[in-house]
Amino acid sequence: MTTLLGSRSLVQEAAALRSGADDPLAAVLRTCDRIDAVDHRIHAFVPEPGRRARLREAARELAAAGPPGAAGRPALYGVTVGVKDIVHVNGLPTRAGSALPPKELAGPQAAVVDRLRAAGALIAGKTVTAEFAVTAPGPTRNPHHTGHTPGGSSSGSAAAVAAGMVPLALGTQTVGSMIRPAAYCGVVGFKPTYGRIPCDGVLPNAVSFDTLGCYATDVAGIALVAAVLCDAWRSAAEAGGGDAAGPDRRPVLGVPAGPYLERAGHEARSAFAAQRAVLAAAGYDVREVPVMADFARITEQLFTMNRYELARAHARWFARYADRYREQTVAAIRQGHTIGDAAYEAARERRAAFRERLAADGAGAGIDLWIAPAATGPAPAGLATTGDSVMCLPWSNAGLPSLSLPAGRSAAGLPLGLELVGRWGADEELLHGAAGIERVLNGGASA
Repeated sequence: MTTLLGSRSLVQEAAALRSGADDPLAAVLRTCDRIDAVDHRIHAFVPEPGRRARLREAARELAAAGPPGAAGRPALYGVTVGVKDIVHVNGLPTRAGSALPPKELAGPQAAVVDRLRAAGALIAGKTVTAEFAVTAPGPTRNPHHTGHTPGGSSSGSAAAVAAGMVPLALGTQTVGSMIRPAAYCGVVGFKPTYGRIPCDGVLPNAVSFDTLGCYATDVAGIALVAAVLCDAWRSAAEAGGGDAAGPDRRPVLGVPAGPYLERAGHEARSAFAAQRAVLAAAGYDVREVPVMADFARITEQLFTMNRYELARAHARWFARYADRYREQTVAAIRQGHTIGDAAYEAARERRAAFRERLAADGAGAGIDLWIAPAATGPAPAGLATTGDSVMCLPWSNAGLPSLSLPAGRSAAGLPLGLELVGRWGADEELLHGAAGIERVLNGGASA
């Protein structure tokens, strides 16, 4: 039986395509063959009967238009990409995992897709999302064990990379929809600082939190695509390699001690303790910092804003098609209807205060990156839920850049993830620090 797991290096594929050692037609055939081989068991992609013919034509057009050899070829020339099905792509309908008529959801192509295509990427297709990127799961299964969830709401994108269907996929995160699937599926997931990638052309969940991100098999792949997609991306030299002390200085790592960390399950906490010990042994300064003593109130504040904004984003559609929405989404929208303007504005004020307090706590303790379990544990069994987003919640609330690294396995052999969180706008420094931590977790020298 064909293995469901696969690993396609974005950096290697992109380099081969730019140099001419590989060609776009071969890349799309590789993608289509892999989708045909495994996706009937994983269901990561939204079905598209004409996918192979569409991609063959797109590859031919790209090859005919571009210069021969590496000179002048853009960063993602010929790379196949999965795109979460709340992101508009010209020529592909947006269904958002819902039963609503696609024409109701239609809109101009997303700016992020414009950037992908300008960089030479080929859109492999739409990836499955939880309905409207909320909580009602899609049909996607975890490639590590098909009886377990891949996480959500960016379920299809994470599973597609884990299964080797594509080397790159886009997702979105409102609370935990990028980081949690990355942890469950054993890939690297990156959520930039809020607003770093424009969200126009993306169906909203909660506009105060919605953030586009990406999946790849390693940090180097994430860095390659982040430079294409993020506004005003700085090179490693411009970013200072981490801080003014120089590129070789290891970031100081902060452990957010308190009720937040206590929300992780036993396996996640045990793995996190081992990860901390490995990093400390490699020379990292790991400091416990008491934070978020009022974590329950922080959680309530986020969901007050989230549900209020969700209800208003769906006001027109829900008024006409409420009977076509799934139960979990209906419950979230109806909860939003009960939240008034005054409660929402009060929650916004509390969020602003939380952001300031968290930044001050990190700065006061000299923290460069926060570290935490990426999820409460391994992927839960069954497909009725996408899992718990709580380990991502405060960082999404603050709009901070975050990344999940594969970091060990559960007793049952399912992946676990380590979450790294940077300062606002310091996405480049986060990825630089993550590359060194990735090497340590993989058994290499620290950096």
